[in-house]
Amino acid sequence: LLLIASEWYAYLLSKWRTILIAGIVGASLGVIYSVIKKPIYKATLSFALEDEKGGGLGGALGLASTLGLDLGGNAGGIFAAANLTELFKSRSMVEKTLLSPVIVEDKTISLAEMYIQSNEWRKSWTEKPSLKNIQFLPDQKRQEFTRVQDSILGQIYKKLLNSGLNITIKDKKASIITMEVSSTDELFSKYFCEALAKQVGKFYIDTKSKKARLNMDILEHQTDSIRNELNGAIKGVAVANDNTFNLNPALNVRRAPSVRRQVDVQANTAILTELVKQTELAKVTLRRDTPLIQVIDSPILPLEKERFGKLKGIILGGFLFGFFSITFLIVKRIFKQIV
Repeated sequence: LLLIASEWYAYLLSKWRTILIAGIVGASLGVIYSVIKKPIYKATLSFALEDEKGGGLGGALGLASTLGLDLGGNAGGIFAAANLTELFKSRSMVEKTLLSPVIVEDKTISLAEMYIQSNEWRKSWTEKPSLKNIQFLPDQKRQEFTRVQDSILGQIYKKLLNSGLNITIKDKKASIITMEVSSTDELFSKYFCEALAKQVGKFYIDTKSKKARLNMDILEHQTDSIRNELNGAIKGVAVANDNTFNLNPALNVRRAPSVRRQVDVQANTAILTELVKQTELAKVTLRRDTPLIQVIDSPILPLEKERFGKLKGIILGGFLFGFFSITFLIVKRIFKQIV
């Protein structure tokens, strides 16, 4: 083995010029790559979720339950902090964010259009009639998209998901979530990071508090209806009293409409009192089921920049080309020996 190793060492040493030239070529290509390679800008945003699940409201809600009042409960644990990471990466959230409007050079465009421009996709679309006039307008309805537009949005989503979007949970107990967006466009990284957090936060809050909000809307509608009926009954009592003013006591039957109206007033007053109580408790429940999203750190310009350095290009390129040249020389000699 030592003899074979020394023989191979002597052979490779005799080819040092070839290996050196290959290393120099590789180092040169590494420098060129580091120059033409666009830097990656990383936008980081972290926020905390606060979701109250009772606390000091337990007594009031327990009392309401004993009265047979359904004020809406917790919206469920489907939006736990661990599940939110998947919500951030969902295609619907990312595509809605891509259609959000942003102002770039005094023009309002969508984030999808900004991504296409920053990656210079339109240069390759000029010769393709089906792609030449494709536009993504801000807040455009998703149902109006063509098959080509769906395909382009799908490609943007895949690229962002594979290399541009990272969601992590720093502290599970505190529900602190950190989102990182990386791209070659500094402004796109910042705008997309903020827009995605806003889009997911809105969806999260609306879904968590949907049941309590629907219950409160129904109670408010019923309260308004009963209040209108009560006002009508009070007015009816006044009209009936005016019609029976100075009435002959022997004609008591003429007083029946006024009495009926007074009964309506009493009944509606009792119903309205209970509905007002239920409405106020429903408002308390809505405030309890509406989670608080507090942004801790937001992306600030200039963003963190990751660049492929020249020294790294020299070392990596020289090593790779030197290794490949050695491998090529070994394979070439073995092949000659076999022949």
